Amino acid sequence: MQNNACFGDKEILTDALHAEKEATKLYNTCANECAHPELRNVLMSLLNEEHDLQFEVFNAMHARGMYPTPAAEQTKIEQTRQTFAAQATN
Repeated sequence: MQNNACFGDKEILTDALHAEKEATKLYNTCANECAHPELRNVLMSLLNEEHDLQFEVFNAMHARGMYPTPAAEQTKIEQTRQTFAAQATN
């Protein structure tokens, strides 16, 4: 049986974005639990590279309208600011 399923740009980029998010989670966990400083530095470098790749994929999706990011309402921004300011003083 032949499978003629084709994936479009959105599906491919969505899969790539999810893969990068998972990679950053794994590198972060490994770096957090690493006892050897030199190995931790390598893991942190890899983590940074994965974050850069994730940002590139996100930007590609955002530029194509595949990952819209609506502007935050000013009232929500102010509420969040007040919440964090209150937590910082406690």
